Amino acid sequence: MSSDATTDVPAGSAGRPDAEPPHPAPSAGPAAKPRTARPADPTAEPHAADPARPDTLPPHAADPAPAHAHLGLGRLYLRRFSRNRLAVAGAVIFALLVLFAAFGGRLTDHAYTDADFAALTQPPSGVHWFGTNQGGNDVYACAVHGLQRSLTIAVSVSVLTIVLAAVIGSGAAYFGGRTERATLAVIHFLLIVPSFLILALVSHRLAGDWRVLIVVLTVFGWMSTARVIWSVSTSLRERDYVKAAEFMGVGPLRIILRHIIPNLGSLLIVNLTLGVVATVLSETALSFLGFGVQTPDVSLGTMLADGATTVTSAPWLFAFPAGLLVLLTVSMTLIGDGLRDALDPTSATGSAGGRR
Repeated sequence: MSSDATTDVPAGSAGRPDAEPPHPAPSAGPAAKPRTARPADPTAEPHAADPARPDTLPPHAADPAPAHAHLGLGRLYLRRFSRNRLAVAGAVIFALLVLFAAFGGRLTDHAYTDADFAALTQPPSGVHWFGTNQGGNDVYACAVHGLQRSLTIAVSVSVLTIVLAAVIGSGAAYFGGRTERATLAVIHFLLIVPSFLILALVSHRLAGDWRVLIVVLTVFGWMSTARVIWSVSTSLRERDYVKAAEFMGVGPLRIILRHIIPNLGSLLIVNLTLGVVATVLSETALSFLGFGVQTPDVSLGTMLADGATTVTSAPWLFAFPAGLLVLLTVSMTLIGDGLRDALDPTSATGSAGGRR
């Protein structure tokens, strides 16, 4: 073999078959090895969640849900309502008045039609707790029956008025066009009619029957509420869920009853409560003037009319029905204000409804 074919080998390694190959020259720096994630030990216990370390919390635990997220809608409204002390006081007073009207007659042996001719216009005593009137009737029994009659008329008229106004107002807004214009024309016409005079004439002509009074008050009491409901429903008819129901072939009546009126719930509840106050005042005014409930029936208005002529000589005849009327109207007004705040999330009690 010629010398040209020879290669340079390190000294001391020639002739050694097991000699190691020459080491490469060192690089400028050590090569960084990629770090692989260490597989988790399935037998290891998980670390306890530390609130101070967000990385140890389970998913979505770093952003806790609001305190009222687990509450139902009814319980949330009840919590907001209970934060209004005046509204709670009004609810308690109204509940006591309802109990008094329902069960107060069982606490006395006298009926409102019974006459004690031996005790005419007598002041309150142990026998007659609220005294007697000019005909010898027990004022306590008359107050219980009068409050019951006034509540029956007020609640019935308020419920019927809300139902009628909701159907007519939302129906006019949904159909639009000629139906809407015709409905609004009727509403505006009835609003300018002197309804109080018509109520007085009709109720007096029909002998002051309280059932007829309910019908007459309902016929002339729905227009203002219907106009408010119409104005709100004009925006609801453009909502996506209404358009989707129309696309699916749902009938107009079903859309009004299932998709529009339920979304007016807060407005209807508040107007229902305040409508009781307005109806009580209307019935009392008609009865006070002699155009409402007629004898032998009794209401708070008729009792006030009887006691107005004897305020100085027999003040108890006016004081007890007037006190019941004031308690009834004030309690329902407080309840209405409380419901308005509870159902409105932008109010002070509504925005704090979820806070503890």
